[in-house]
Amino acid sequence: MTSTAPPVSAGPSAFAAVDLGATSGRVIVGRVGRGGLDLAEVHRFPNTPLRLPTGLHWNLPGLFQGVIDGLREAAKAGPVASIGIDTWAVDYGLLDADGALLGLPHHYRDDRTRGLAERVRDRVGTRRLYGATGLQHLPFNTVFQLAAARGSAQLAAARTLLLIPDLLTYWLTGSVGAEITNASTTGLLDARTGAWSLDIAAATGLDPALLPPLREPGTPAGTLLPYVAAATGLPAGTPVVAVASHDTASAVAAVPATGPGAAYISCGTWSLAGLELDAPVLSEESRAADFTNERGIDGTVRYLRNIMGMWLLEECRRVWAARGRPAGLSSLLAAAARAEPLAALIDPDAPEFLAPDDMPAAIAEHSFHAGPHPPAEPGAVVRCVLESLALAHRRVLRRAAQLADWDITRVHLVGGGSRNELLCQLTADATGLPVVAGPTEATAIGNVLVQARAHGLVGDLAQTRQLVADTQQLRHYRPQGDSRAWDAAEARLTSGSRRPLAPGTGQ
Repeated sequence: MTSTAPPVSAGPSAFAAVDLGATSGRVIVGRVGRGGLDLAEVHRFPNTPLRLPTGLHWNLPGLFQGVIDGLREAAKAGPVASIGIDTWAVDYGLLDADGALLGLPHHYRDDRTRGLAERVRDRVGTRRLYGATGLQHLPFNTVFQLAAARGSAQLAAARTLLLIPDLLTYWLTGSVGAEITNASTTGLLDARTGAWSLDIAAATGLDPALLPPLREPGTPAGTLLPYVAAATGLPAGTPVVAVASHDTASAVAAVPATGPGAAYISCGTWSLAGLELDAPVLSEESRAADFTNERGIDGTVRYLRNIMGMWLLEECRRVWAARGRPAGLSSLLAAAARAEPLAALIDPDAPEFLAPDDMPAAIAEHSFHAGPHPPAEPGAVVRCVLESLALAHRRVLRRAAQLADWDITRVHLVGGGSRNELLCQLTADATGLPVVAGPTEATAIGNVLVQARAHGLVGDLAQTRQLVADTQQLRHYRPQGDSRAWDAAEARLTSGSRRPLAPGTGQ
């Protein structure tokens, strides 16, 4: 990776990683030195969407204030060599001719795209869309959100489209650009060339002039504006580096895979399960299986599928707490460990689970259960969620290996889900593969290390991952139990049967 970033001292250097998730944001200071990597969270703030008459929106000014406050805390910790921002994907803001934001960005869970994805696909053609962009069909992909905005006054007045991390970078630096790992989630990037697809933009009625120049991870994105420097206490010349700004791309960059045969699961609000490849897989079989080809660092391709992840569990906890039944995660997991194995299953990707008001009720209604009653007690519901996720991990990884002609020998599970020992063990049991869990802070680590690479402090991707393996605490899980129970559970879920399984199959 070539860099024009300023040199830093030979000792441990500090990098500020701004990491925004669907429920909270934080600023982490990472220090990288000779064979060393340390992280310290200096500020955390909530990310609370706003329900307005125009729909569900992100409170982006509030998030930006959280970023400013976090950078101020980072400045108190000592000199900062650079700043990098990663967030979730697909959502965007529109700027007018003066560079002002036109309204608050919509939340990807807003229902304004309902039915639009199918209409766009019918008009443009599913094979044409996939052949160009290689993207999994998700109803909230940017291209479908823009279809929902057609005819609006905002889109008519817009001159620039910026994805969320690029918009925050613009507010920090005044510099406009689109980092490529996040751009690859829009449905508007050519999967083969890594350039904007003018063909798809035209076919979907989007003015390609809205799309800003692309940036690769590790390249400069500008320096702090004077007002940001004054607000944070950081020098005005502090560089902002374009990291892998899609949080999953940053997490995958920090997967401690030190040999061939690795698959990964980045597990948080979503589970992103897949492989890292050198080229996209754009076959008809891949399209039918609904796999996505997103960009990683160094020109790699993240060949994966989105699976509804720990959102299912967190929504259950929210509902239980609202009903006066709050329970800590550790007690819920202990109850789940005691619950009957494989007694109830769900398809985590069923549309009923995207944004229900009552997640436990949705699980009870749409579960495939062995016996006369759906899961009701929290322990049984949590067990259902975790075993269903483990089955989804198995299903996606096995199909990815078939489509990419890949031999998986182990699974790396990173992100917040790596702390969940029961989920990690169930994933090992379901896949029949060893699972390496950690690092939990994979996204922040990937953010920091791309910045460190831009400053010449670490080497290529293999050396970067070796540094993660050498410095982070990892836990190892081996498959246990009878794999036939998982085979039978998968068959029951696929067939949609709610009847008990035969004796001896884990029921």
